[in-house]
Amino acid sequence: MAILKFRVYFEEDDSVYRDVVVKHTQSFFDMHEIILKAYEFDNKHKATFYRSNDHWQRGRQISLEKYDQEYNVPPLIMKETIVGAEIKQPNQRFVYQYDFNKYWTFLIELINVSKEESSRITYPSVIRTEGIAPSQYGTKGLLGEKFADVEEKYDLNKNADGFGEEGDVTDGEELDISGDEETTGEEEL
Repeated sequence: MAILKFRVYFEEDDSVYRDVVVKHTQSFFDMHEIILKAYEFDNKHKATFYRSNDHWQRGRQISLEKYDQEYNVPPLIMKETIVGAEIKQPNQRFVYQYDFNKYWTFLIELINVSKEESSRITYPSVIRTEGIAPSQYGTKGLLGEKFADVEEKYDLNKNADGFGEEGDVTDGEELDISGDEETTGEEEL
């Protein structure tokens, strides 16, 4: 069984890419899902692939479904179209477009064909990640979502219980930061 390795570039920055592998018998729907997973996008929007040439010109569409638009030629449907059937040349290219409001565009190029499956890989799979993926909805920090959750949980506002102004001392007493009992300042060691 042939294993197809594709490089999926983010159109706006070719230093951001993901390498994915699919079996030649898997569908474009499988490839659609692994691309979304690779770039950490949800699966809530319309999507389509276009067969492409060496100049990234768009050809025949392979869509999730037939959309309400005019087509020169009816699109192929992702779940019904096998990836291997659309490979016409050794460096076959596709253009993948996701979310027709934001028009996320990815350039896909076949970079390797192997005859041997790896028993350690579940196909389709992401096997290489380069660069920071764009954030689907807004900004994405280098620290990720977990840090934002922690930051929000411990967000200390001015009126939070137990927090006063810097240097405040309660009841006219000084605090001993050594962990011993509080002193009034009159006692000496």
